[in-house]
Amino acid sequence: MPAPEIVLTERFQSAFASAFGPEYAEADPLIRPSQFADFQCNAAMGLAKRLGKKPRDIAAEILEAVQLEDVAEPLEVAGPGFLNIRLRTEWIASQVAQLADDSRLGIPAGQPRTVVLDYSAPNVAKEMHVGHLRTTVVGDALARTLEKLGHTVIRQNHIGDWGTPFGMLIEHLLEVGEDSPEAALLLTDPNAFYQAARQKFDATDGKAASDADAVGTPGATAADGTQAPAVAADFAARARRRVATLQSGDARSLEIWQRLVEMSKQYFHRIYDMLDVTLTDADLAGESTYNDQLEAVCRDLEEAGIARISDGALCVFPEGFTGRDEQPLPLIIRKSDGGYGYATTDLAAIRHRVRTLGADRIGYVVGTAQELHFQMIFTTAREAGWLPESVEATHVKIGSVLGEDGKILRTRSGSSLRLMALLEEAVGKAQGVIDELRPDLSQQERASIAHDIGIGGVKYADLSTAHDSDYVFDLDRMLALTGNTAPYLQYAVARIRSIGRRAAEQGVDAAGAAPRVDNDAERALALQLLEFGPTLAQVGAAYEPHRLCSYLFATAQAFTAFYEASPILKEADAQVRAGRLALAQLTEQVLVEGLAALGVNAPQQM
Repeated sequence: MPAPEIVLTERFQSAFASAFGPEYAEADPLIRPSQFADFQCNAAMGLAKRLGKKPRDIAAEILEAVQLEDVAEPLEVAGPGFLNIRLRTEWIASQVAQLADDSRLGIPAGQPRTVVLDYSAPNVAKEMHVGHLRTTVVGDALARTLEKLGHTVIRQNHIGDWGTPFGMLIEHLLEVGEDSPEAALLLTDPNAFYQAARQKFDATDGKAASDADAVGTPGATAADGTQAPAVAADFAARARRRVATLQSGDARSLEIWQRLVEMSKQYFHRIYDMLDVTLTDADLAGESTYNDQLEAVCRDLEEAGIARISDGALCVFPEGFTGRDEQPLPLIIRKSDGGYGYATTDLAAIRHRVRTLGADRIGYVVGTAQELHFQMIFTTAREAGWLPESVEATHVKIGSVLGEDGKILRTRSGSSLRLMALLEEAVGKAQGVIDELRPDLSQQERASIAHDIGIGGVKYADLSTAHDSDYVFDLDRMLALTGNTAPYLQYAVARIRSIGRRAAEQGVDAAGAAPRVDNDAERALALQLLEFGPTLAQVGAAYEPHRLCSYLFATAQAFTAFYEASPILKEADAQVRAGRLALAQLTEQVLVEGLAALGVNAPQQM
């Protein structure tokens, strides 16, 4: 059952072809919601320019040609040529009855495509901070939504698991001992392990190393004022040598590197489980994945005449990119010292995703700061023929999470806020509210509800903001039962389920009953429900989950208005009562399915 705008679009386009000729059969009728009717056709002004006639005259011709008797009441011409459309209530009722019988709830089954989504991408041996929240949550919502639309989604968790930091980490692990308490920090506090290694590296790098005596250099002062142990003066040099040893395939170095990765995986699991995201180990495709392809990437670009040596480095100068000096901007794919960077890895990845994974679309859910980088990567890949025009590549730009001061959210000490600490705070805050409001529930039930509300509130607040915009992290607002929040939607679902339980106790059954569509509140709710499928399709096409949040909020508001205007269990007429209950339960299905597409769970009760 197509949504009203789709039916109206088809009918008006047939009218355009009939009235103005077949060349107008695909003209956009500009169907928009209207405060004066259900919808409005705004095409007359644009067609008037093409046809050289007055808009009201065009509107009159459209009115004469369009066949809408079964769908809408007689149309009205308003203003300079707008056509106001009020749908027939019985037509809305028939459409929503079909929706109730549709297991897909109106979600269109379009042409299935293979979509590769690159998201989350934490670093090995470093704790995930609040900056990883958005890339993880937005990417996972898009993956879920695209799968509901029938597409094959290949998740790619492009973790940072290669390069210079790993020489530093391996050397530090060897120094402290693989079974030491310091090594155990990789599981419990990976940032502490990383920072200890970084302190030693910085203390012996460059000038610091030249100032050190032959035995060692004093350690840096820790945050608690204590002095770190002395550090061997050649630590930084050894760390750099270890990188080359690792990248050359040294078995011992690879074994330790693999252990670092495995320990980090356990940490990732805890974060992903807490966030209820769908990423698994099978989705890991870190920088190391492409290590054996980097030389070939450089060679192929050079042989194709796309890359050339500049100041000792192998560079691509993709067309259309210039620096402040108006000179062509280089994309370095092999450094002057022979090393490779992010650009090389990303080019290898995009080639793999098209050639091997068979991508029709590729979405990179990455921070806005990387916009220029990805534009240059996409342009280079197209010049090389690795990214054909038939494959869509999109940088899904991710904004920042801000504190109340409008700056990047950090701890009071100025360091990045740990993601796990943030999530635990959200769940703890929700737990306090649920413990107070629902002491009748078991501890296990209250804990489950608190998790759904706390995590759902954080995720939804992120998703309800356009992904390329910044937003202020405010737990009180995220967990509020009013406004466009997850708890408001979760409460709407819990309310409908409570109605269903009470109906069952009273012997009221909506089975077999068509959703009731009679008064204005019922019409408004029914029209909202018919928009679910098209809204989901828009989200998948444009990678914009905030559109689904806006839709779900509007639907929950329409349900509240319906519930106030159309009593269910107090209604004396059994047929009306069953029809209203059926409409309420269809609303529950749509809200639950929509929240699931966002990765937000709706608890049975609140």
